[in-house]
Amino acid sequence: MEEYVKVKVEFFTTLRDITGKREEVVRLPPKATVGELLDSLSRRYGPKFVEYVFEKGEVRPNLIVMVDGKSIALMGGLKAPLKDGNIVAILPAFGGG
Repeated sequence: MEEYVKVKVEFFTTLRDITGKREEVVRLPPKATVGELLDSLSRRYGPKFVEYVFEKGEVRPNLIVMVDGKSIALMGGLKAPLKDGNIVAILPAFGGG
């Protein structure tokens, strides 16, 4: 059984400024969830990251978190499972009009 899964996280706009990176590979325990990934990133990048990403323990409504191009809203939210090789993007929601 694998010891960990590796997922690539892509940062956009403000998160790029907060992290100083466009992307990063994160190692997580097997059967990790999006919530666990975001917790790990929160510990690494601190209060600015937490304030930007979370509101009342949930992902802010003005952000979209996607796993391999699919919104976590369709996959169980923060409980969405991750597997080795996933690409997670944290994007600002763009309004249309």
